[in-house]
Amino acid sequence: MEKLDRIIPAKDTVFLDGPKSRTYELGFAWKIFREFIRGFRTLHFVGPCITVFGSARFKEDHPHYQSAREMGRQIAAIGFTTMTGGGPGTMEAANRGAFEAGGMSVGCNVKLPFEQKPNPYVQTSITFDHFFVRKVMLVKYSYAFVIMPGGFGTMDEFFETLTLVQTKTLVRFPLVLFGKEYYQPLFDYMEYMAQEGTISREDLSLVLLTDSIADAIRHIETFIKKNYREKPRKRKWWLFEKKPTSSR
Repeated sequence: MEKLDRIIPAKDTVFLDGPKSRTYELGFAWKIFREFIRGFRTLHFVGPCITVFGSARFKEDHPHYQSAREMGRQIAAIGFTTMTGGGPGTMEAANRGAFEAGGMSVGCNVKLPFEQKPNPYVQTSITFDHFFVRKVMLVKYSYAFVIMPGGFGTMDEFFETLTLVQTKTLVRFPLVLFGKEYYQPLFDYMEYMAQEGTISREDLSLVLLTDSIADAIRHIETFIKKNYREKPRKRKWWLFEKKPTSSR
């Protein structure tokens, strides 16, 4: 069967286009390996983190922006680093709240033709070429996840993280859906999924739906204190990691 012709963007990272030459595939694998190593080097000492997911489209005067900003402040108050996708909107707000409170603020950006520009409230920032590498980093260094209102990207991040927790790839990591009015229809559909037997009823307990930042932080703290203990870390340097900068 002949291969169909199609228009391909002028970008050498189009890898979901069927088989390519072995030389190309090897080069692509090496590029991904290097991108992971660059992420490990940059983020090795930033944690422990709480990742905040959310839309890039909310402006400073929007209530969701203000909520994310306060969430960042409260994450800093309990001694955690705030990690986001590093862009504008909700991500900027959470980073900004942490930065203004004197906490650590980290951004994992991704190259996009629109919307995604690094915000100025991060002490540590890295930009990735590929979404899947970025998502690994957003999950790898965090002990809890807050999902603010957002679009397709936020839903992707939420359900992928939830699946990792559901399958115990991540064990006892709390997830918070913040914004009852925004997320109640989604939560209702998850109830329907449990009713239909496509998920277990107990899976719903993995997610807290709330409008209260205090309740969200309390829920996260309870999970972390119950399931983890602080372990002293020797700051051994490998692969020439960069020492994190202070918040001021």
